Amino acid sequence: MIETERCESYAPEATNQPTVGRGRERERNIRAHTHTHTHTHTKAHSPLKGDDNQLDRSFSDSSLFNHWGQDLGPESRRVALKMFQYYGYNGYLSDRLSMDRPIPDYRPEGCKNMSYPSNLPQVSIVFIFVNEALSVILRSIHSAMNRTPRHLLKEIILVDDNSNNDELKEKLQDFVKETNSKQPGFIKMVRHSKQEGLIRSRVSGWRAASAPVVALFDAHVEFNTGWAEPILQRIKEDRTRIISPSFDNIKYDTFEIEEYPLSAQGFDWELWCRYLNPPKSWWNLNNSSAPIRSPALIGCFVVDREYFAEIGLLDEGMEIYGGENVELGVRVWQCGGSVEVLPCARIAHIERAHKPYTEDLTAHVRRNALRVAEVWMDEFKSHVYMAWNIPQEDSGIDIGDIAERKALRKKLQCKTFRWYLVNIYPEMRMYTDTIAYGVLRNSLKTDLCLDQGPDTDNIPILYLCHGMTPQNVYYTSTQQLFVGILSPTIDDDDNKCLVDVNGRPRLIECSYAVAKRMKLHWRFTQGGSIQNTKSKRCLELLENNDNEFGYQLTLQKCTGQNWTITNMFPGSTL
Repeated sequence: MIETERCESYAPEATNQPTVGRGRERERNIRAHTHTHTHTHTKAHSPLKGDDNQLDRSFSDSSLFNHWGQDLGPESRRVALKMFQYYGYNGYLSDRLSMDRPIPDYRPEGCKNMSYPSNLPQVSIVFIFVNEALSVILRSIHSAMNRTPRHLLKEIILVDDNSNNDELKEKLQDFVKETNSKQPGFIKMVRHSKQEGLIRSRVSGWRAASAPVVALFDAHVEFNTGWAEPILQRIKEDRTRIISPSFDNIKYDTFEIEEYPLSAQGFDWELWCRYLNPPKSWWNLNNSSAPIRSPALIGCFVVDREYFAEIGLLDEGMEIYGGENVELGVRVWQCGGSVEVLPCARIAHIERAHKPYTEDLTAHVRRNALRVAEVWMDEFKSHVYMAWNIPQEDSGIDIGDIAERKALRKKLQCKTFRWYLVNIYPEMRMYTDTIAYGVLRNSLKTDLCLDQGPDTDNIPILYLCHGMTPQNVYYTSTQQLFVGILSPTIDDDDNKCLVDVNGRPRLIECSYAVAKRMKLHWRFTQGGSIQNTKSKRCLELLENNDNEFGYQLTLQKCTGQNWTITNMFPGSTL
């Protein structure tokens, strides 16, 4: 199963335009995650086969018809919804759009008058897919052929990761045969005998490529005017650059192209990918066409073919999907290369409304993230374990053999992860003062955990323990208790700290609480009380029959109630 974007179940919904300012971290994560190339496991061999009963009850209020399809009759709506459920986008409409449709040119003005040398290297474009709509694949191919100068496009390689959609067998093969009759060998077809996943599919495409430069893309994209030349020039100037285009959105329902703002690409401490504000150095140039330094890659990228091998390709010890883009970006930077996003190279990408028939990707992403942490992140690997709420020792997760990847790092004489954070990703928050993390339970009611509660009211609650992000707690050497999501970067909303506000427990942004000298410091011992150092009140449970769980959180004179947190870092004591 494949899909590039996470930024993940965690089956992300497509969102509107990505926000790269403060406070929208979740939206950006989801946006980045849906940007992925999803490999799907399907039961039917065609989107139009299967049980219609569920459709009859649900299709009328489907999100597919919010902005499209009001003029369709009942049978056409049924077919459209069937295809929507199968693909996660409007396959019905895609089948009726031109293969060669024009799309808006969203390049910055400065890009449109640029000239490029005639001796740029050729490129092989690799499209990977599984059970994609045939019309979407063909439109990707057509846009590549129409908007890439012929002398620069050596070949197109299609990697089918064992699709079982009948359309992708004979009909696609006929298209390849017809194209190759006019341009012998122009399209290569690689078909896997079993599903290998995103990571190995990309490597399969690279192995089949013969041009000096390889572009690895999902098969649901449309290339914009002049996308190739700026990328090839940057790689020609320095073969150790890995380049990402700037992405726009193909709306999943109307297939309209939506412009997205220029962004760098990064990740959070779970190693989900995400969009970032371009660095200050880029803004200071006052040149919107200038390359954007990027800490990581969202997924689709262009690379010198031989350099990709020298740097270690992708980590094929990873499973299925997730983390490979972060690992590649970190590795390239630490080992002497660089990663850029080019504003002058724009590509539109379908962000699915849902990931159809996928298994839960979280287990794969978590395992892959731990591989990255153990090989590349040195002492900061603790942050990945902490973000995933996994004990650093005896995690119970088999990450496979990493000896080969560690040997690669040694061979390439790579820098430390601390160097990477200081010089390449200074926006990333560091949590080196954390000594304990996990869920927080009171011995009075051990099936309930401290929970951040609804985002809007900043009142912590008790809730049945589930161990997901709203129940993550982090205790620091400065005696602060963070509750909820671990803020990834300085551009995001700050972490929420537990604060005693007039005798009531509240969650306040930590920086604000510090600036206002609020009561945010807590004396906590494992298996003991949680006591505010100023007010001397303890965080405790109070019986409340009106509460659905029979208890509520309170701050009161200490009565000896005991709390435990799941994990402590090796060598830490509470």
